[in-house]
Amino acid sequence: MTLPNFDDIRPYVDAEVAPAMERIASNPMLQGISAYLFPGKDVSYFKNILLSCKTIDDFQENVMQYVVKKILSDTAKNLTYGGLEYFDGDKKYLIVTNHRDIVLDSAIIQIILYMHNIQTTEIAVGDNLISSSFMEDATRTNKMIKVVRNTTPREVYASSQKLSQYIRHSVSTNKSSIWIAQRNGRTKDGWDVTEQGVLKMLDMSGSKDFVKDFGELSIMPASISYELEPCDLLKCVELYISKRRKYVKSKDEDFNSILTGIMQFKGNIHIEFTKPITHEEIEQAAQLDKNERFKFLTSAMDKRIVSSFKLWKNNYIAYDMITGSNEFAAEYTQEEKKAFVDYMKFKLSSAEGDMDELEDIFLHIYANPIFNRKSIQ
Repeated sequence: MTLPNFDDIRPYVDAEVAPAMERIASNPMLQGISAYLFPGKDVSYFKNILLSCKTIDDFQENVMQYVVKKILSDTAKNLTYGGLEYFDGDKKYLIVTNHRDIVLDSAIIQIILYMHNIQTTEIAVGDNLISSSFMEDATRTNKMIKVVRNTTPREVYASSQKLSQYIRHSVSTNKSSIWIAQRNGRTKDGWDVTEQGVLKMLDMSGSKDFVKDFGELSIMPASISYELEPCDLLKCVELYISKRRKYVKSKDEDFNSILTGIMQFKGNIHIEFTKPITHEEIEQAAQLDKNERFKFLTSAMDKRIVSSFKLWKNNYIAYDMITGSNEFAAEYTQEEKKAFVDYMKFKLSSAEGDMDELEDIFLHIYANPIFNRKSIQ
């Protein structure tokens, strides 16, 4: 199969880094970013760091590693993780995770891999989040693959096919691992589920040999869990409005969600990498009708993601409040329950609408990981 030209969607290569750094260093936005990252230092300090980056590895080591660690230091308690034993030497994987935060989900995975000398992944990101040349330079230097959205059905089909070919080529030739979310957009209600459309997109570049096509992708499900859900209030309000009418994003909503997700306190964070989808599972799926094949594989992925999702006290509290039970009372104290209820009421104090319904939606965002786990057992 002849591969298309991927220049419009691929990450930058090393030769493109220096010009990108010059553009970023001259952008007016750098002043505010520098003030946050390096308080008390002149912006020239950050500019010099950027201009010293000549390769992708330079940028990830000298800039992104510091940026992510700074964000986590300011807005999280502890970062824990497990499952690194599933990475086999230099083998490349398609890492598929639940999606809770626009930027941090993939950024945290990058930093974990970097700290353990595992080659960082390329990252599939919607082009709706690349709202400026500044964002394009920063993200593509950080190994971002552009996913085309919000266009005509014909263009979406063509771009999906190209994305599929790019992912297959990168992973199967051992060029690079890739991160992709299990669904189009973040989970808003706390119920993580892999969309079959993701697997159908991956199948578009296949050879019609189901076992070979999905075997060579080396799919590794992984779970991302935040003690305090990023953008929980924004997600709650969106779900509330969506019950009444079609939800329409405001002009700068994506950018606001990015900033809120980054700056909001997240408590503890846990990432769990899980056993890659096995040859035996793919062979089992291949025995089924076409749509049932995808259903079988997404179910196998969901079981790994949902069962390895780290549950926090807030999840147990919310579940017991919704069910009116004490099923998980041993997992938290009354003081911790009061603190969570106070947190919820504080968050919702700025929301407009039926407060009982808003509280129910908010609680379900935190309780649904438990409902979801029970549903797959």
